[in-house]
Amino acid sequence: MGGSTSRAALLAAVAVALAGCGGDGGTGLTGSVSDSVSGSAGGPPAVTAGRLPGSPTGAPPGPGAPVSPQSLQAAYEQVIAKVLPSIVQITTGEGLGSGVVYDAAGHIVTNAHVVGRARRFQVTLASGGPPRPARLVSTFELGDLAVIKVDDPRGLRPAAFGASSRLRVGQFVLAMGNPLGLSGSVTDGIVSALGRTVTEPAEGEGPAATITNAIQTSAAINPGNSGGALVDLAGKVIGIPTLTAVNPELGGGQAAGIGFAIPSDTAVDITRQIIEKGRVVNTRRAALGVTVQTVIGSDGLPAGTGVVRVTPGGGAARAGIKAGDLIVSVNGTATPTTQALSEVLADLDPGDRARVELRRSNGSTTTVTVTLSELPSGG
Repeated sequence: MGGSTSRAALLAAVAVALAGCGGDGGTGLTGSVSDSVSGSAGGPPAVTAGRLPGSPTGAPPGPGAPVSPQSLQAAYEQVIAKVLPSIVQITTGEGLGSGVVYDAAGHIVTNAHVVGRARRFQVTLASGGPPRPARLVSTFELGDLAVIKVDDPRGLRPAAFGASSRLRVGQFVLAMGNPLGLSGSVTDGIVSALGRTVTEPAEGEGPAATITNAIQTSAAINPGNSGGALVDLAGKVIGIPTLTAVNPELGGGQAAGIGFAIPSDTAVDITRQIIEKGRVVNTRRAALGVTVQTVIGSDGLPAGTGVVRVTPGGGAARAGIKAGDLIVSVNGTATPTTQALSEVLADLDPGDRARVELRRSNGSTTTVTVTLSELPSGG
């Protein structure tokens, strides 16, 4: 669970690491993903700019409106008093993280890497009292989200969720959670950027997560913050803090002021599906219809994503992609690793047509057009 494991450079300077839950330092998320990914040579995770959504939700006074330190402080205090009771601490056998009370029935949304492989949990309210037993409802590992349910929901206060699509860069935000086991902690910052695509570090054989439209924030996010709330000054949850950045040049230490949150629009969509259907039935992610792995060239560097298996009847199969082919690029963007391929596909939609450059096993190259399908929730 949690920890600050880094893999490579982020924007040529920092790497992405799970903000995680405090504990033994494992991530709780395993593998790497691009459609269904088998194995990985661990290419560099990347962050790429995306679309900039429009107007804010619960924005502070507009340009020209006077804001005194006293009024800003009062706004912070009001938001904290309103939202903090909805933030819980989640404890597993391996560590702890945070969660947000979603409804009065006891459903709590958090990160998949917070729950890990556990099925039963102890949930502690910010208001105190003995821990309450909770169980797993379902996880969506590809998007690093999970829903658990408290056995006894009495006294739980559901949070209000805002529209992350209306955020704008520069808005004040607060990050609430349980960093390093310090329950009920709050940090502040701004929305630093929008529309990021972030691939999480992964180990083992399970799917890793690619977060689309991630919110970048300067609010401090530390181990234990994962699964908590990123909140605007209207007291609305607009994101789920999930990742922080680490700087390899500083020995893997955290890069101050660079954290990432899953947008609330995505969190609400996935949570509703899990509550209503018991699982995610529509990932809203594009897929080629292949199982791939990173292929290492003779120089020891990633050379492309090798096709291990083609889904019968899928878009790749209909376009003539075969096992043994090497995917070199998609729509002109190089895909040297499974992470790179995942990030390209994250910016596309099911039904889109993508140009896929291939290198065949005989050394020849060709480009085919694939009609993308929906990425299954199980990878």
